[in-house]
Amino acid sequence: MPTAPPAATPAAATTAPLYAIKAELFKSLAHPTRIRALEVLAAAPDHAAPVTDLLTATGAEASQLSQHLAVLKKVGVVTSARSGNAVEYRLSQPLVAQLLVVARAFLQSTLADSSDHLAATHDLPPLPGEQR
Repeated sequence: MPTAPPAATPAAATTAPLYAIKAELFKSLAHPTRIRALEVLAAAPDHAAPVTDLLTATGAEASQLSQHLAVLKKVGVVTSARSGNAVEYRLSQPLVAQLLVVARAFLQSTLADSSDHLAATHDLPPLPGEQR
């Protein structure tokens, strides 16, 4: 006879939405163009850059970049402000830049056995706070 799964504890019921929110954050980061745009913002003065800089750095088409930035904006990773015809994007918090530094350090550690990939990480533009 099958047994019923154990009842969720009150603490588990309370934290479950937090895990879902965190999963959405990581899903929003799951594209190379988004990561590149975030790295450009992280390295920019005041963590802000005009969309024209992001277009140049990512090589994406304007409509594609706009969609990627909308995903990041929806989860609160970036904000935007319009000034005339220009749109500037900004990291919502300096913690986002720190997250990118930690992710790059993890990547370098993970790729330590793959010399080609590891060497490629050294060719990436530096991030503020990154130790090389």
